[in-house]
Amino acid sequence: MVAPRLTNRKRLLLFFIGVTLVFFLLTGRLGYIQIIQGEELQERALNQWTSQLPVAPKRGVIYDRNKNILAQSASAETIAARPSEIDDPKAAASQLEPILDISRETLIKRLSDKAMSEVWLKRQVSKEIANEVRNLNIKGIVFTEESKRYYPNKNLASHILGFTGIDGEGQDGIELYYDDKLKGSPGKIVTETDVDGRVLPYNVDQYIPPEDGLNLILTIDQTIQHFTEKAVSDAMEKYRANKVYAIVMEPTTGEILGMASRPDFDPNKPPRNLGFNEMQRYVKNINCKDNLDPGSTFKIITSAAGLEEGVITPDSTFNCPGYKMVDGVRIKCWRSWGHGHQTFVEGVQNSCNPIFMETALRLGTGKFYEYLEKFGLGQKTGIDVMGEERGVVMNKDIVKNVDLARMGFGQAIATTPIQLITAVSAVINGGNLMEPHIGKGFIDGDGNVVESIEPKVIRRVISEANSDIMKYILEQTVVEGSGRNAYIPGYRVGGKTGTAQKYGEDGRIVQDKHIASFIGFAPANDPKVIVLFLVDEPVAPIDFGSQVAAPYVKMILEDVLKYMDVELQYEHDEELKKIPDVKVPELIGTTLEDASQELRELNLIYSTQFSGSVIKDQMPKPGATVKEGTKVILYLEMGEDTIEHEDGIDPDDIEAPEDDHIEDGMVAVPDLKGKSLVEANKILTSKGLMLKVEGSGIAIWQSIEPGERIEPGSEVLVRFETE
Repeated sequence: MVAPRLTNRKRLLLFFIGVTLVFFLLTGRLGYIQIIQGEELQERALNQWTSQLPVAPKRGVIYDRNKNILAQSASAETIAARPSEIDDPKAAASQLEPILDISRETLIKRLSDKAMSEVWLKRQVSKEIANEVRNLNIKGIVFTEESKRYYPNKNLASHILGFTGIDGEGQDGIELYYDDKLKGSPGKIVTETDVDGRVLPYNVDQYIPPEDGLNLILTIDQTIQHFTEKAVSDAMEKYRANKVYAIVMEPTTGEILGMASRPDFDPNKPPRNLGFNEMQRYVKNINCKDNLDPGSTFKIITSAAGLEEGVITPDSTFNCPGYKMVDGVRIKCWRSWGHGHQTFVEGVQNSCNPIFMETALRLGTGKFYEYLEKFGLGQKTGIDVMGEERGVVMNKDIVKNVDLARMGFGQAIATTPIQLITAVSAVINGGNLMEPHIGKGFIDGDGNVVESIEPKVIRRVISEANSDIMKYILEQTVVEGSGRNAYIPGYRVGGKTGTAQKYGEDGRIVQDKHIASFIGFAPANDPKVIVLFLVDEPVAPIDFGSQVAAPYVKMILEDVLKYMDVELQYEHDEELKKIPDVKVPELIGTTLEDASQELRELNLIYSTQFSGSVIKDQMPKPGATVKEGTKVILYLEMGEDTIEHEDGIDPDDIEAPEDDHIEDGMVAVPDLKGKSLVEANKILTSKGLMLKVEGSGIAIWQSIEPGERIEPGSEVLVRFETE
């Protein structure tokens, strides 16, 4: 049986359905092209009928802290060509060759490359060269502006600044670290062309301007940088050294005022023609990227940790026979016949190795490593330098007593110079580890501040009282000990010498090769500036840090203190003698109120540590001769007088306000008004705060308002009056 044929109506229906499906498919495809692919296709089409010549933005200026220019960009012309418009590449090449100093063959190859809409001929040329090419009137030769980097002071601060590539991108130093903010956004010149890349008649170029980069202000002071560079250059030449390092820092903020090293380079023409390793010898910021044995300067860290943990006191006594036996190993003092019987303060002055071995051993591996971590050793400091090293610290699990003893006096551990000066700054600035930084902030072209980089406290490491003790000890090291060559008439200076051994590739000590160092600060009682100076492999009959490095720290400190108008603490040695000498009284066993009265009568100031009302110890010791205005540190304990106080209140029952608790590392200052001296001291010390006293009697005023949150260990000045 034959199947019935489709009727005309059915055929028409099927045809309509087919047409409808095709319509919807075409509509969907058209929608996909216009909506989904539209932007991409439009961009591709635009690229086919236009030519785009990039216009580089002006890179931000780099200033020192006083707005002196350290790096800037100036407009430079770049010469390009449109091969499709060049009628005779050979003739054009012959004309351009003597002006651009490019071989004729290279020019012909570039000018004949019809596959390219534009090709670079020579970038960042002078106005004179650009005008010579313009005067040739060669069709197809075009010009654009680029930004070229200039460093007006040449080698000054070269390791800090770094340098840029020909495209204006940062390649090293601050130029690299803050590249994203300095470089800005590029613009372009858009030209309409035909399919062969030829400019269309009646074309109107469209200019899209670039967005210039932000200007950067550094913490560096150009004048202080000059002082620092002068010192490192002199030391490099005088001692024919392998390397010289120097850092000048504000210890209370972590701001770098000057940083220099040798060898150095001119960032206007970096030594790119050298191999990578040889180039690094000149351009590497070794103050942040070299790991060195710190030597005896590290004894400052061991001392601070020992004082903070109470394993030593300033008057702890030791005997040095010239060595110390540890685990059957005889470890020598630098003075082979020893220092004999001495106090801890004298041991620091003498830089006696056995004292610091003993201190480290008393701390034990656990506590010693705890302080290494607190002081930021074995970690990056966070300074704004790319590729900062973190130092070298042995794995705690494999440390033996002999290793611990060596670390105590600065061997068997490596730090970068920036780590070392940052850690020592924490010792002398009141106990706060600061994050070192070089960038201070960004401003726009109109001088408006866009971003500020503020000082950052990483953590509290030691108490303010122990910081005061360390400042006193380190000042005595300059006055009476190994740091005498850093003494500056008119100023109180503290510091510590260092002479570190060097190790060969086989890990063995290299004989007769040392790193001489000195770290110094001033004024010793209120440090405004700290300087670290290291000379690697000085050629000298005596290559101790006291002889080689200390005089340069003195040179830098003296220049900086005068430049900063830091007031002379005395006019000269004769004037110092005119300041009355005072014998520190015997205060141990007396009450805090009696002691404060006696010290005021002698024109001595004081601070307290621990809680209580009776003096259990003091620093300086009774009978010590000091100048008026010297601070005496009083160590307190509970006494019988605290059981029944004159006002009938037991200080142990005194409680601070309920909201006076530590939160996120901060503590709220309690209300001390109306409290006695003993009560105020009890309240503050129980919360980890320090009392600074003015007057006697009942508290009537305090320097920090109740409820304000401050860091534990901070000092609160309280004024007392007698009713």
